[in-house]
Amino acid sequence: MCGIAGFLRNPDTPDREHHRRWLEQMGLAIIHRGPDAGGVYLDDHVGLSHRRLSILDLSEAGTQPMASASGRHLIAFNGEIYNFQVLRRELEAQGHQFRTQTDTEVFVTLFELEGIDCLQKLNGMFAAAIWDTQRQRLFLVRDRLGKKPLYYYHNNGQFAFASEIKALHEVPFVKTTIRYDAIKDFFFYQYIPDPKSIYREVHKLPPGHWLTIEGSTVKSGAYWDISFGKVHPGSEQQFAEGLREKLHEAVRLRMISDVPLGAFLSGGVDSSAVVALMAGESATPVTTCAIGFDSKRYDEVHYARQVADLFHTDHHEFTVRASVADNLRGIARFFDEPFADPSFVPTYFVSQLARQKVTVALAGDGGDENFAGYTKYHTDAVENRLRKLFPSALRQHVFPPLAAMLNHFPFRQARRATSLLNTLALDPATAFYVSNRFCSPLVWQRIAKGRLARETQDYDPADITRGHYHHADTDDHLSRILYTDFKTYLPGDVMVKVDRMSMANSLETRAPLLDYRVVEYVASVPSSLKLLGAEKKYILKKAFEGDLPKDILYRKKMGFSVPLADWLRNEIRSIAESLLTAQNGGLSLFFEMDAVRDLWSIHLSGSDRHTQELWTLLAFALWWGPYGEKAKL
Repeated sequence: MCGIAGFLRNPDTPDREHHRRWLEQMGLAIIHRGPDAGGVYLDDHVGLSHRRLSILDLSEAGTQPMASASGRHLIAFNGEIYNFQVLRRELEAQGHQFRTQTDTEVFVTLFELEGIDCLQKLNGMFAAAIWDTQRQRLFLVRDRLGKKPLYYYHNNGQFAFASEIKALHEVPFVKTTIRYDAIKDFFFYQYIPDPKSIYREVHKLPPGHWLTIEGSTVKSGAYWDISFGKVHPGSEQQFAEGLREKLHEAVRLRMISDVPLGAFLSGGVDSSAVVALMAGESATPVTTCAIGFDSKRYDEVHYARQVADLFHTDHHEFTVRASVADNLRGIARFFDEPFADPSFVPTYFVSQLARQKVTVALAGDGGDENFAGYTKYHTDAVENRLRKLFPSALRQHVFPPLAAMLNHFPFRQARRATSLLNTLALDPATAFYVSNRFCSPLVWQRIAKGRLARETQDYDPADITRGHYHHADTDDHLSRILYTDFKTYLPGDVMVKVDRMSMANSLETRAPLLDYRVVEYVASVPSSLKLLGAEKKYILKKAFEGDLPKDILYRKKMGFSVPLADWLRNEIRSIAESLLTAQNGGLSLFFEMDAVRDLWSIHLSGSDRHTQELWTLLAFALWWGPYGEKAKL
């Protein structure tokens, strides 16, 4: 894997050496993404910087930025094109010759021949910048599902881009102002959905999108989207066989590497299916890595061990203990904007463990979004069935006051009934958002202060969920919320977590379940074969019944969770207390610290009611520490 960065420059600007140093500093800021080599390109109009993690063609011939054969196009590329060998053979048949064995050269050659249309041929994960020396046009693109990140700065006629925001901070003309609605998004989603970032002037290029800048003209567009509107006919057996065939090919393509390769293994159905297919393709034992916890409630390494034994893998394990407190601040620095999914901690450690053995690791990411694997999907399905039993007027006008009455009773059952009644009163899209948000609106009202409170008073983060839900090309409710998660949670949370934590360890991760052909195929499968009653991932489990034991396929899902409430009271209590109670810390600029300290006291008394809000506050403070001084309020 690699890191890319660059900027446009005025040809009348005389300080070429200054700009070359900017490029070098941008590269050094993201050297963890590519420790093997670095290169820069600078002309009168553009500067490109690249850091390389060598995976294919380890020779110096693969160094970037790389020029096309004609010299017209320069590319800085981050990612992998899994079908590059097929594409290369097609180009060679047309008479094209290649100097390297890289997928990068195939990409830039295709682009020179076909322009934006070439994106339809690429199967991979990537972010790329291509400079056209003739037209003096910069082209940026991000892969279909957002596995690789790409940020850009556009303000006052100045333009810069990078794999991570920290590289943008190295460019003197980049000015960053806090975006207050993004802070509210962060508290309710635990991440900042694209195209926003924490800064007003910095944007994320959305997955499946391209952007060009030529002179003062900026254009952008989408080249791919997921369609759930074409459900194909077929039997359960036919869908299961078709799915297994698609996944087998996706795994096979992702095992092409010139460096050691292995897999993350949790013992869940997603990663176990990937390892099963890898074992069938590999002549030697597959290297597998697993993470465990001291808490039995969250630990599933025994399941991983069972799968490792079944496929005779070279298996390695690591247990997360006191390492959390020792490493939390350092790990959090790899996120350039606030990020609060606590599973980034074990993801960092499993990446660290894997990097000791391999340079590339396959993972089961995307299984839950493809096959409706999260508990929230089943909960939502139950709520939606109940919603249909009652007239709209009854739900909207009777349920809320009834819920308000029940809220006065201090019983757990009363609180659950209150929550259910309030949820049933909402439309399906809003209900899905409300059931899965991470901050109570009442808590937000208590903690937000000053400008943050004023600027976000009329802003509702639910609009993001509702917008994607209604954009899906289907009337099927489950498909609509899966589409929504593909557009929000997957690229904003899961892919960010995996990319930053693996890249922090200079490890490339590949996700066969997010091969776009797999995603398109699964989108055409009836939703009833994904969530069948209470059985989640039904069709995936049926596809691997011949490979995996039933106690792996049909065990209760644990997820990649952490004992967060216990951590806050024990392992990371000292860090949390110092940041959550500081009178003059970064939090005090945005939040009412008396209210934050009240939440902390309630948590220390043994209540887990505000665990999520406290962790989100802590994550914000951990981000502000190294990056706050770079932001304007």
